[in-house]
Amino acid sequence: MNLASIDLNLLKNLDVLLRELSVTKAAEQLGITQPAMSNSLKRLRNVFHDPLLVRTSDGMTPTEKALELQPLVREIIVRTEALLTPDEVFVPEKSQRVFRVMASDYAEATLVPHLVRRLRQEAPGVVLDFLTPSDVTYTDMEQGRVDLAINRFNEMPRSFFQVTLWHDTFSVLLNKNNPLMQDYSLESYLQGQHIWVSKTGFGVGFGMNPDKLGGLGWIDQALARLGKSRRISIFTRHYQMPALLAMNNDLVATLPSRVARMQAENPNLVIMPPPFVIPKLELKMAWSPLLHHNPAHRWFRRLIQEEAENILREMPDAQAQEV
Repeated sequence: MNLASIDLNLLKNLDVLLRELSVTKAAEQLGITQPAMSNSLKRLRNVFHDPLLVRTSDGMTPTEKALELQPLVREIIVRTEALLTPDEVFVPEKSQRVFRVMASDYAEATLVPHLVRRLRQEAPGVVLDFLTPSDVTYTDMEQGRVDLAINRFNEMPRSFFQVTLWHDTFSVLLNKNNPLMQDYSLESYLQGQHIWVSKTGFGVGFGMNPDKLGGLGWIDQALARLGKSRRISIFTRHYQMPALLAMNNDLVATLPSRVARMQAENPNLVIMPPPFVIPKLELKMAWSPLLHHNPAHRWFRRLIQEEAENILREMPDAQAQEV
């Protein structure tokens, strides 16, 4: 087999087939007939000497060979499209483009206000459409229907591009009259009633189970490593909520430090370092390879990275200082 014998359209068809895992859906995606797509799959099987997709009780399942090929084929498609796409000139101050961004509540609280302020100065016609993690799937990202995801990710498809915007520590937020302040320690911390807040990754978040805290994130996993657990009274997915709830003198909120520091001027709240070690969280930006070479997208990503760097310069260490 040599390059001259390969039809590049077959690789495009393989890319869509491995994404959709359905001959019918892949044909619809590419605007061709189902028999034509079935014929493409037959030709692909001959080229790679592998069935590629096998029908199982779960539907069409990719073979090990297909899983190895998927990121390689995706890269070939992206690079070929970039090579054949004429250069576009993107003028930010004249653009009216809509950027759709999946942003966690944490990212919205810490990064988005700076980003919006910058955009109003440099690209006032640009429209931002912010989506929650529950609004978006990996397929939406992969197909370019969503421009970016800014969040903490436990996992990420290998085909996605990603960069780390910053790391953040954790701080404890509580009422100055909370009894914990009389003897602040790990023991008293564990005796308090806690507010849990988080939402990572994609997809709809299901109800939480207070009896299964080991999988709830950085804080409870750090406590589990010490053989400890905390009593959670309130679960929320919004980072603005704990600051309000912590006004109660019997509730404790453990938050990323950049969020906690937003309450630094509140005379009724105290920000304390956690009485145990919690690994830093990582805020990432991820996007589809389909958009990697787009001039407008490149400009937008660079703008976000610059604003993240500005925030880090303004507050290089957001860790709370013990009072």
